[in-house]
Amino acid sequence: MITDHAAYLALGRTHEERQQAYRGLVRDQLDPARLQAIRESVNQCGVLGSERFKDEIEAALSRRVRPAKAGRPKTKVESKAEIPV
Repeated sequence: MITDHAAYLALGRTHEERQQAYRGLVRDQLDPARLQAIRESVNQCGVLGSERFKDEIEAALSRRVRPAKAGRPKTKVESKAEIPV
């Protein structure tokens, strides 16, 4: 059985009121920069929000939610004095 979600039902008392309210929610487009940020966040399985919010999510999950730096870590170059002979 398929039923309407409670959040949708809360948009209005009648079917027409709910449709009108829902159309109003999706009528306006997101600005392109915000839409791009959402896409990048979803594609990277990341978190979208302020740096403080990301810090809180990292602490709660005990894992990184920001993308790692690209490439391999740089290797430490030993000086000639440190190389055993």
